[in-house]
Amino acid sequence: MTDRTCDDILYGKLKLFQPLCGPRVNIDTVLLSAFVKIKGGESAIELGSAHGAVSLLLALRYPSARLIEGLEIQKDLWSLGVENIQKNNLENRVRFRQGDLRNISNIYKPQSFDVVVANPPYFEKLRNRPSSDESSAVANHGLSCTLQDVIVAATYLLRNKGRLYLVFNAGRVDELMSLLVKNRTMVKRFRPVYPCPGKKASVALIYACKNAGEGLNLDPPLLVCNENGEYTEELKRAYSLEDNPCL
Repeated sequence: MTDRTCDDILYGKLKLFQPLCGPRVNIDTVLLSAFVKIKGGESAIELGSAHGAVSLLLALRYPSARLIEGLEIQKDLWSLGVENIQKNNLENRVRFRQGDLRNISNIYKPQSFDVVVANPPYFEKLRNRPSSDESSAVANHGLSCTLQDVIVAATYLLRNKGRLYLVFNAGRVDELMSLLVKNRTMVKRFRPVYPCPGKKASVALIYACKNAGEGLNLDPPLLVCNENGEYTEELKRAYSLEDNPCL
Protein backbone atom coordinates (compact mmCIF):
# COMPACT_ATOMS: atom_id res chain seq x y z
CA MET A 1 0.00 0.00 0.00
CA THR A 2 1.81 3.12 -1.24
CA ASP A 3 -0.84 5.81 -0.75
CA ARG A 4 -0.59 6.21 3.00
CA THR A 5 0.28 8.72 5.67
CA CYS A 6 2.13 8.48 8.96
CA ASP A 7 0.22 10.42 11.61
CA ASP A 8 0.56 11.41 15.25
CA ILE A 9 -2.39 10.07 17.27
CA LEU A 10 -3.22 11.34 20.76
CA TYR A 11 -0.73 14.19 20.40
CA GLY A 12 2.07 11.92 19.24
CA LYS A 13 1.67 9.14 21.82
CA LEU A 14 1.01 6.78 18.90
CA LYS A 15 2.59 6.87 15.44
CA LEU A 16 0.25 5.38 12.88
CA PHE A 17 0.48 4.42 9.23
CA GLN A 18 -2.98 4.64 7.68
CA PRO A 19 -4.32 4.67 4.12
CA LEU A 20 -4.74 7.99 2.38
CA CYS A 21 -8.06 6.69 1.03
CA GLY A 22 -9.85 4.22 3.25
CA PRO A 23 -10.59 3.83 6.96
CA ARG A 24 -8.73 6.43 9.03
CA VAL A 25 -8.68 7.37 12.68
CA ASN A 26 -11.60 9.59 13.68
CA ILE A 27 -13.36 10.66 16.86
CA ASP A 28 -15.25 7.36 17.07
CA THR A 29 -11.90 5.50 17.13
CA VAL A 30 -10.69 7.53 20.08
CA LEU A 31 -14.01 7.36 21.94
CA LEU A 32 -14.11 3.57 21.68
CA SER A 33 -10.56 3.17 22.97
CA ALA A 34 -11.38 5.50 25.90
CA PHE A 35 -14.58 3.58 26.75
CA VAL A 36 -13.05 0.11 27.02
CA LYS A 37 -11.81 -1.29 30.34
CA ILE A 38 -9.25 -4.10 30.45
CA LYS A 39 -8.12 -5.53 33.78
CA GLY A 40 -4.60 -6.67 34.55
CA GLY A 41 -3.83 -10.09 33.07
CA GLU A 42 -6.85 -10.08 30.74
CA SER A 43 -6.80 -10.74 27.01
CA ALA A 44 -8.72 -8.66 24.48
CA ILE A 45 -9.44 -8.88 20.76
CA GLU A 46 -10.63 -6.25 18.29
CA LEU A 47 -12.83 -7.54 15.49
CA GLY A 48 -12.18 -5.63 12.28
CA SER A 49 -8.95 -4.07 13.49
CA ALA A 50 -8.09 -2.31 10.19
CA HIS A 51 -4.64 -0.69 10.58
CA GLY A 52 -4.71 -1.35 14.32
CA ALA A 53 -5.44 2.05 15.86
CA VAL A 54 -7.88 0.91 18.56
CA SER A 55 -5.84 -2.14 19.53
CA LEU A 56 -2.64 -0.12 19.77
CA LEU A 57 -4.32 2.61 21.80
CA LEU A 58 -5.61 -0.05 24.18
CA ALA A 59 -2.10 -1.43 24.54
CA LEU A 60 -0.91 2.03 25.56
CA ARG A 61 -3.83 2.54 27.94
CA TYR A 62 -3.53 -0.89 29.58
CA PRO A 63 0.10 -2.04 29.85
CA SER A 64 -0.95 -4.73 32.35
CA ALA A 65 -3.18 -6.52 29.82
CA ARG A 66 -1.88 -10.01 29.02
CA LEU A 67 -2.51 -9.76 25.27
CA ILE A 68 -4.29 -7.53 22.78
CA GLU A 69 -5.05 -9.01 19.40
CA GLY A 70 -6.76 -7.78 16.24
CA LEU A 71 -8.50 -9.66 13.43
CA GLU A 72 -8.76 -8.01 10.02
CA ILE A 73 -10.00 -9.40 6.70
CA GLN A 74 -8.32 -6.89 4.34
CA LYS A 75 -4.72 -7.84 3.63
CA ASP A 76 -3.49 -4.29 2.99
CA LEU A 77 -4.91 -3.02 6.28
CA TRP A 78 -3.62 -6.05 8.19
CA SER A 79 -0.15 -5.39 6.76
CA LEU A 80 -0.31 -1.77 7.93
CA GLY A 81 -1.31 -2.99 11.38
CA VAL A 82 1.76 -5.22 11.56
CA GLU A 83 3.94 -2.25 10.57
CA ASN A 84 2.27 -0.12 13.21
CA ILE A 85 3.08 -2.66 15.91
CA GLN A 86 6.74 -2.42 14.97
CA LYS A 87 6.62 1.36 14.59
CA ASN A 88 5.46 1.69 18.20
CA ASN A 89 7.63 -1.08 19.69
CA LEU A 90 4.63 -3.10 20.84
CA GLU A 91 5.67 -6.49 19.45
CA ASN A 92 5.46 -8.15 22.86
CA ARG A 93 1.98 -6.90 23.63
CA VAL A 94 -0.05 -6.76 20.40
CA ARG A 95 -0.53 -9.08 17.45
CA PHE A 96 -2.72 -8.99 14.37
CA ARG A 97 -4.17 -11.82 12.30
CA GLN A 98 -5.61 -11.71 8.83
CA GLY A 99 -8.89 -13.59 8.73
CA ASP A 100 -12.65 -13.52 8.23
CA LEU A 101 -14.74 -13.23 11.38
CA ARG A 102 -17.50 -15.16 9.63
CA ASN A 103 -15.19 -18.19 9.94
CA ILE A 104 -14.30 -17.44 13.54
CA SER A 105 -14.51 -21.08 14.70
CA ASN A 106 -11.73 -21.99 12.24
CA ILE A 107 -9.44 -19.31 13.67
CA TYR A 108 -10.00 -19.35 17.45
CA LYS A 109 -11.30 -21.69 20.09
CA PRO A 110 -14.53 -20.64 21.80
CA GLN A 111 -14.29 -18.48 24.93
CA SER A 112 -10.73 -17.40 24.13
CA PHE A 113 -10.94 -13.78 25.34
CA ASP A 114 -12.03 -11.75 28.35
CA VAL A 115 -12.84 -8.67 26.27
CA VAL A 116 -14.03 -8.13 22.69
CA VAL A 117 -13.96 -4.70 21.05
CA ALA A 118 -15.60 -3.74 17.77
CA ASN A 119 -16.69 -0.85 15.59
CA PRO A 120 -19.18 -2.75 13.39
CA PRO A 121 -20.10 -1.43 9.94
CA TYR A 122 -22.54 1.43 10.53
CA PHE A 123 -24.52 0.65 7.38
CA GLU A 124 -25.43 -2.37 5.28
CA LYS A 125 -25.08 -2.71 1.54
CA LEU A 126 -28.78 -3.32 0.87
CA ARG A 127 -29.85 -0.21 2.83
CA ASN A 128 -27.24 2.37 1.86
CA ARG A 129 -25.09 3.18 -1.14
CA PRO A 130 -21.54 1.97 -0.42
CA SER A 131 -18.49 4.22 -0.68
CA SER A 132 -16.68 4.20 -4.02
CA ASP A 133 -13.49 3.33 -2.10
CA GLU A 134 -13.53 -0.45 -1.65
CA SER A 135 -11.63 -0.44 1.65
CA SER A 136 -14.01 2.11 3.17
CA ALA A 137 -17.02 0.22 1.80
CA VAL A 138 -15.88 -3.00 3.49
CA ALA A 139 -15.35 -1.18 6.80
CA ASN A 140 -18.50 0.96 6.78
CA HIS A 141 -21.12 -0.76 4.64
CA GLY A 142 -20.99 -4.41 5.63
CA LEU A 143 -19.62 -5.75 2.35
CA SER A 144 -17.70 -8.47 4.19
CA CYS A 145 -19.93 -9.04 7.21
CA THR A 146 -23.24 -8.06 8.73
CA LEU A 147 -23.94 -6.73 12.19
CA GLN A 148 -25.21 -10.19 13.09
CA ASP A 149 -21.91 -11.72 11.94
CA VAL A 150 -20.01 -9.41 14.29
CA ILE A 151 -22.21 -10.19 17.30
CA VAL A 152 -22.12 -13.95 16.69
CA ALA A 153 -18.31 -13.88 16.43
CA ALA A 154 -17.99 -11.70 19.53
CA THR A 155 -20.15 -13.92 21.73
CA TYR A 156 -18.34 -17.01 20.44
CA LEU A 157 -15.01 -15.53 21.54
CA LEU A 158 -16.11 -14.21 24.94
CA ARG A 159 -15.64 -16.18 28.11
CA ASN A 160 -18.58 -16.47 30.51
CA LYS A 161 -19.24 -12.97 31.90
CA GLY A 162 -16.82 -11.59 29.30
CA ARG A 163 -17.26 -7.98 28.22
CA LEU A 164 -18.13 -6.56 24.81
CA TYR A 165 -17.44 -2.90 23.97
CA LEU A 166 -18.88 -1.28 20.85
CA VAL A 167 -19.26 2.05 19.12
CA PHE A 168 -22.16 1.95 16.69
CA ASN A 169 -24.59 3.96 14.59
CA ALA A 170 -27.24 5.39 16.95
CA GLY A 171 -29.94 4.87 14.33
CA ARG A 172 -29.51 1.10 14.44
CA VAL A 173 -29.21 0.58 18.20
CA ASP A 174 -32.56 -1.23 18.40
CA GLU A 175 -31.31 -3.82 15.92
CA LEU A 176 -28.06 -4.19 17.84
CA MET A 177 -29.76 -4.71 21.19
CA SER A 178 -32.08 -7.33 19.73
CA LEU A 179 -29.10 -9.29 18.41
CA LEU A 180 -27.27 -9.05 21.73
CA VAL A 181 -30.26 -10.43 23.64
CA LYS A 182 -30.61 -13.29 21.16
CA ASN A 183 -26.96 -14.14 21.81
CA ARG A 184 -27.33 -14.04 25.61
CA THR A 185 -25.31 -10.84 25.97
CA MET A 186 -26.97 -8.09 27.98
CA VAL A 187 -26.30 -4.37 27.59
CA LYS A 188 -25.03 -2.94 30.89
CA ARG A 189 -23.98 0.58 29.85
CA PHE A 190 -25.33 2.78 27.07
CA ARG A 191 -23.95 6.22 26.30
CA PRO A 192 -25.27 8.26 23.35
CA VAL A 193 -22.84 10.62 21.62
CA TYR A 194 -24.12 13.91 20.18
CA PRO A 195 -22.17 16.11 17.72
CA CYS A 196 -23.42 19.26 19.51
CA PRO A 197 -26.46 20.56 21.42
CA GLY A 198 -29.68 20.38 19.42
CA LYS A 199 -28.50 17.61 17.09
CA LYS A 200 -29.52 13.95 17.08
CA ALA A 201 -27.15 11.38 18.52
CA SER A 202 -24.71 10.14 15.88
CA VAL A 203 -23.29 7.06 17.60
CA ALA A 204 -23.58 5.22 20.90
CA LEU A 205 -20.98 3.65 23.17
CA ILE A 206 -22.18 0.30 24.46
CA TYR A 207 -20.87 -2.17 27.03
CA ALA A 208 -22.51 -5.59 27.21
CA CYS A 209 -21.75 -8.69 29.27
CA LYS A 210 -22.13 -12.30 28.17
CA ASN A 211 -24.60 -14.36 30.22
CA ALA A 212 -25.27 -11.44 32.57
CA GLY A 213 -28.57 -10.61 34.19
CA GLU A 214 -30.77 -7.68 33.28
CA GLY A 215 -29.91 -4.18 34.44
CA LEU A 216 -28.95 -1.28 32.19
CA ASN A 217 -27.21 1.95 33.17
CA LEU A 218 -28.18 4.78 30.83
CA ASP A 219 -25.21 7.14 31.01
CA PRO A 220 -25.39 10.91 30.53
CA PRO A 221 -25.01 12.02 26.90
CA LEU A 222 -21.55 12.84 25.63
CA LEU A 223 -21.27 16.05 23.60
CA VAL A 224 -18.47 16.33 21.05
CA CYS A 225 -18.80 20.12 20.72
CA ASN A 226 -20.44 22.78 22.87
CA GLU A 227 -22.74 25.62 21.78
CA ASN A 228 -19.74 27.57 20.46
CA GLY A 229 -18.51 24.72 18.27
CA GLU A 230 -15.56 24.00 20.57
CA TYR A 231 -14.59 20.51 21.68
CA THR A 232 -15.95 19.73 25.14
CA GLU A 233 -13.66 18.97 28.07
CA GLU A 234 -15.09 15.46 28.26
CA LEU A 235 -14.15 14.77 24.67
CA LYS A 236 -10.66 16.10 25.32
CA ARG A 237 -10.29 13.59 28.17
CA ALA A 238 -10.68 10.80 25.64
CA TYR A 239 -7.43 11.96 24.07
CA SER A 240 -5.57 11.48 27.37
CA LEU A 241 -3.98 8.25 28.61
CA GLU A 242 -4.01 9.32 32.26
CA ASP A 243 -7.38 7.89 33.37
CA ASN A 244 -8.69 4.58 32.11
CA PRO A 245 -11.39 4.24 31.10
CA CYS A 246 -11.84 7.94 30.46
CA LEU A 247 -15.52 7.84 29.56
